[in-house]
Amino acid sequence: MVDTLLQLFQGIATLVASEPAIIAARIGLMLLGILLVYLGQRGILEPLLMIPMGMGMSAINAAVLLLPDGQHGTLFLDPIVSDGSPLLTTLQVDFLQPIYTFTFSNGLIACLVFLGIGVLLDVGYVLARPFESMFLALCAELGTVATFPIAVAMGLTPNDAASIAMVGGADGPMVLYTSLMLSKDLFVPITVVAYLYLGLTYGGYPYLIKLLVPRHLRAIAPPMRPAGAAVSSGQKMAFAVVACTLLCLLFPVAAPLFVSLFLGVAIRESGLTHFVKLLSETLLYGATFFLGLLLGVLCSATTMLDPVIFKLLVLGMLALLISGIGGIAGGYILYVLRGGKYNPTIGIAGVSCVPTTAKVAQQAVSEVAPHALILPEALGANISGVITTATLAGVYVVLLPLLNH
Repeated sequence: MVDTLLQLFQGIATLVASEPAIIAARIGLMLLGILLVYLGQRGILEPLLMIPMGMGMSAINAAVLLLPDGQHGTLFLDPIVSDGSPLLTTLQVDFLQPIYTFTFSNGLIACLVFLGIGVLLDVGYVLARPFESMFLALCAELGTVATFPIAVAMGLTPNDAASIAMVGGADGPMVLYTSLMLSKDLFVPITVVAYLYLGLTYGGYPYLIKLLVPRHLRAIAPPMRPAGAAVSSGQKMAFAVVACTLLCLLFPVAAPLFVSLFLGVAIRESGLTHFVKLLSETLLYGATFFLGLLLGVLCSATTMLDPVIFKLLVLGMLALLISGIGGIAGGYILYVLRGGKYNPTIGIAGVSCVPTTAKVAQQAVSEVAPHALILPEALGANISGVITTATLAGVYVVLLPLLNH
């Protein structure tokens, strides 16, 4: 009778038959998935990403069954196979494997997200203050650079170290793209760690700002200057075309990301309203939804029990922390250069989680000075951060294979 029930309820059967570590991991990841859904529903974390990610994470660890060959598996996907056809023949279910194979395992989904993000970006904020924006963005890449030697010292290969260091850029699609190029074996846990930790920019960075920037400095209101809207559409279009061409010339390996981002900007500035709506709503929301769902489904207990996961968790958090500190340090440098008339809080927006870190900076300032508006400066640094992060991804992807030889 018990055996019959276990055959009927195979999720429980495979759980009972697993090793203690797998049992604990499956239960823990199911609970974590439920927590992510709750935090997304409450708006504490990004709901569009975290709700499908949490649902997928809970489902994949609950829905383990016995496959015809006697192995434990699921009807979702297998990230290890290079050809999904045999698996689909075995499972008789065309669910997420085709989506994974077509859009995720080759980085296409990162390009689709970047195309949608590009349509939302107003590069006029960068052009209104190009030098200060790029300076803050470069300072905020400190975690992306400094985490690399730390990761190597902790025993990771240079390729794996570069991939996890990219978490410091707080740009999930960039981490996905870089890890696919450099760390095929670890790209699943690295990308999962990246997207889990991006929620820390909502919850953790406000405390970092309060720790490093006193109230009287957070209250500094920037001088009145032309906002991003003062930059003409033609200037923005010229910037998109020139920047895209130059970056593709320098880093062809990251060209798909550059083209996707700046093509979105060009479509925005061309006034193609139907395409703007398609890319900024349907495409971006759809790609983000499936990105979250696939990330959740990839969080199986066997994958997440890899011993290197703990190192990745520590290094991902460290990368984001160092980048936040670097951005604020850049803000302090501009504060000194401007004779005390610059708000150092703006520096945190150099971390390229668009537009989260810009909003975090504005909220931190609004708490102490409700009428101080730093959002235009913060958005300039924020958008520049996307460009510098993509550039660093290109540097890592090009340089490391050369050094390995």
